[in-house]
Amino acid sequence: MSLFLDSLFSSIALSHFMVDTFNASRPVLLTYLGLTESQIALFSTIYIWASALTQPVFGWISDRVGPRWLAAGGVLWMTVFYSAALYFPGNTGLICLIIAALGSSSFHPVGAVQASLRGRDLLKGRETTATSLFFMAGQIGHFIGPIVTGLILASYKIPGMYILPVVSIPVGMALLAKLRENHPHPKPAQGMHSNRAKAGLLFILVLALVAALQSWAQSNMVNLIPKYIKDLGQGATIYGSMAGLFMGGSALGNVFGGYLGDRYPKRFVAAGVLFLAAIPIYSASLIGWSWWLFVLVPLAGALTGAVHSIMVVLAQRIIPGGMALASGLVLGFIFSSGALGLLYTGHLAELYGFPYVLTLTTGMVLVASPLALLLKE
Repeated sequence: MSLFLDSLFSSIALSHFMVDTFNASRPVLLTYLGLTESQIALFSTIYIWASALTQPVFGWISDRVGPRWLAAGGVLWMTVFYSAALYFPGNTGLICLIIAALGSSSFHPVGAVQASLRGRDLLKGRETTATSLFFMAGQIGHFIGPIVTGLILASYKIPGMYILPVVSIPVGMALLAKLRENHPHPKPAQGMHSNRAKAGLLFILVLALVAALQSWAQSNMVNLIPKYIKDLGQGATIYGSMAGLFMGGSALGNVFGGYLGDRYPKRFVAAGVLFLAAIPIYSASLIGWSWWLFVLVPLAGALTGAVHSIMVVLAQRIIPGGMALASGLVLGFIFSSGALGLLYTGHLAELYGFPYVLTLTTGMVLVASPLALLLKE
């Protein structure tokens, strides 16, 4: 595809892959360190909030000063503090890992806008497709990250994890070079202001609720499934692979959803995939450990992930202010709401078991599906 032959888009996509590889290694790393479900949920919530709640700030800054240092600097920031997290033991290392999350926060809203703009320029306005490909790169990182982390920890323990920071250094430096012109993001077109005024509060509230339920469902799966598989007697390679398969499915589903979202009404696409997502999630709650999980888990990831780029593009069109600010607001809300829900379901998993959480997650996507039908463009 011509978009991946564009050096700027490919640099942004590769950087997204690296940032989310760091992010995705966290649940497996915490499981390896022996944290309980509640501790994993609590730490993951703090980590995600540190990243999510600051994204609108970084987006606002980027709309005014340009994307270069916030995008490339985010990759390099994660490199430094992830390395420190591996070096320092105990709580000091965990604090460094939380600080590393600010690099993810800096990168995401800027990267999402750059992807949308390249889609407008190179794909004849198909910005949802371009945005979905950008998010696919990150979700491939979420797919690769847990698998690689599980393999490294099984073979080389913590010292082997320094492979990730070493690989990320040239990626960050390449992005720094590609964004050297550092043009601030364009302001919304004049006609867009009236469109946003007509959208009304109801649209924004429904968009927020659908995005929150989708994010909560995904957070339950990707953060708690490694501990569940471990408790069923499987090793780091298996439970790392299972988390990776969920996000690998999410990456493919995101591209599929973006493709359909540029061709059909986005609300029908979102409602349909969320309804279908209930089938593999509920099926996984019934079977315990089974090789069928290698089918059901990535399928659940694909169907829940298909909504992601649709939510971001709708927010960019509706939320007033610059594009990076809008991207930061919606991404920050998606990540933080999922983390808040995870804090609750992590506790439920300890009390009633992960199958109970899967049943609850089934209800979330079934509620989100009809709500998505209200998202008229």
